[in-house]
Amino acid sequence: MPTDIPDRRAAFAGGPVSAVPPHPGERVPTHPLPSGRERPEGALPTADGAPGTAYGAPGTAYGAQTTAGGTPQAPVGTPATAGGMGRAVGVIASTAVCQAALMVGIGLLITGPAAGVWPLTSEDRFTDALERARTGTLDTVSLVVSEAGNTATVVVGTLLACLLLLLAPRLPRWRDALFLSVAVSLQSLVFLVVTEAVDRTRPDVERLDASPPTSSYTSGHTGAATALYAGLAVLVLHRTKAPWRRPVAFLLLLVPLLVGIARAYRGMHHPTDIAGGLLNGGLSLLIVGRALLTGSHVPAAAPSVATAPEGAATSAHGRTAVVFNPTVTDESARAELRRVLEDHGHHGADFVPTTADDPGEGQTERAVRHGVSLVVVCGGDGTVRAAAEALAGTGVPLAVVPCGTGNLLARNLGLPVKPAEALAVALRGAPHRIDLGRIEGDGMAPAHFTVMSGAGLDAAMLESTSDRAKALLGWPAYVMAGLRELRAPRMRLTVSLDGARPLRRSARMVLVANTGKVQGGAALVPAARPDDGLLDLMILDPRGPGGWLSAVATLVRRGPTSGPGGDGGARSVEYFTFRHADLRFDAPQQRELDGDPVAPGRRLSAEVRPGALTVLLPVRGK
Repeated sequence: MPTDIPDRRAAFAGGPVSAVPPHPGERVPTHPLPSGRERPEGALPTADGAPGTAYGAPGTAYGAQTTAGGTPQAPVGTPATAGGMGRAVGVIASTAVCQAALMVGIGLLITGPAAGVWPLTSEDRFTDALERARTGTLDTVSLVVSEAGNTATVVVGTLLACLLLLLAPRLPRWRDALFLSVAVSLQSLVFLVVTEAVDRTRPDVERLDASPPTSSYTSGHTGAATALYAGLAVLVLHRTKAPWRRPVAFLLLLVPLLVGIARAYRGMHHPTDIAGGLLNGGLSLLIVGRALLTGSHVPAAAPSVATAPEGAATSAHGRTAVVFNPTVTDESARAELRRVLEDHGHHGADFVPTTADDPGEGQTERAVRHGVSLVVVCGGDGTVRAAAEALAGTGVPLAVVPCGTGNLLARNLGLPVKPAEALAVALRGAPHRIDLGRIEGDGMAPAHFTVMSGAGLDAAMLESTSDRAKALLGWPAYVMAGLRELRAPRMRLTVSLDGARPLRRSARMVLVANTGKVQGGAALVPAARPDDGLLDLMILDPRGPGGWLSAVATLVRRGPTSGPGGDGGARSVEYFTFRHADLRFDAPQQRELDGDPVAPGRRLSAEVRPGALTVLLPVRGK
């Protein structure tokens, strides 16, 4: 990778970095970095061996410190844990004040200047109509539905959900449980503030429930139901990949709306009170979710192995599991890896093969569930990606042993490409957290990736490369397949980055990158680093011979620079940096995930999960 990356990252605050200037008169989106998000001094070294700060240096974002001898030591009160939690609390508290002020302001507007304005003037007619429509059956149904938002129901439901998140999964989902409990609590707190500040009488109809002493605005039942059931829907959508997740999430999202209708039917609230409850619960989820689920305020806890002495980082804490792809890891290779493990104190390691039905995720998940303290993965990037899917957020360290065709993650992490050497270097190293990308799309279940995902030329290249060609030629087989796909038509797409104005582009290929180096040492996405809390987007769209020459020159220079593109200044290569991206194609496109083709589709949505994966990496100079 080039050594001018800090300048590239500095440009992030001003917008995308392109291989050529944008079209005249066209604005480009800006993506400001929050304070303190610059690359830490302990970031991964450049792949070309440029001098850099040693791994595990004190003060890195990973929270691991080293002694003068390079021995990792446990951090005490590191910014990655205590400071991150403090920032999350600060964000939630400050934004909650704004939420309460907004809700109070809306309530005062409803009870004051807007009281005589439509549609508020028609609310009494609406509640009168509901009263006239009452029947015994509807009374019973509305009572049952209303109880779903009752205080006792919501409190018990929140406690049970949190216990389930902490006790039932293979590992406790502390952040998910914290998100749900804090969101419900925040909604309740804002509700109490609003009812004290806004005095609104309940509808002038016969009420089917006892009237609580609080104001009619907002509907506490509706707000609490929104925080609980919509919060569960968020977790179902973002934490599961099962085919039933969308129907279940839809049903959960339907509950708050039904509770609101039931409360209006029973004469307890005006329609605007119901809308206020939905808004209060929704804002609570948004605030807490941004701070605890999608933000960088609370990174994953530092792995416990950071306290172990070098060379025995995991042996004192349990067993070691070796997940290997039997098609690329034969018996002699496994025997050599076993010797390396024994030499470093990892005795009796469990070797578990992958299968065609399960390329590594299930094996890794079971190993973690059974308490292993280290997972060694022997295979290509697909096997590593499957294991990373199970290890994401657990803190259990991963040792990458490159045995595949591309081995891109190992190359980008500076590991040797020979399996035994890579394992030995990792076992002498220290745990570090790196980012994962999370991606989903139409016909594509949500999944993590460690290296790259994309659509267009690269996906077509991977699809057309046969296993036989890879076995005979290695990674040059991809190059030959890529040459055959150069005549493929370009695609049209819309790019939305971090909520900025959407961009329209044509492209031969789009890549979402967590790392930038590809086969042959080429830095395809020069600024992409796996430990910076960001993802990078590359849009390749050369036009004609001049455009291809411009694109090749940009990649050979190993850095995005400005210059004329082919076809009258059109873009040849563009780079963007983001945390969340949504790519929508005008027509279905071939797609790939860490080198594995996936079903064609018209959408890719990607976001970064900062520090989600713990990897054993060499200590510089060791």
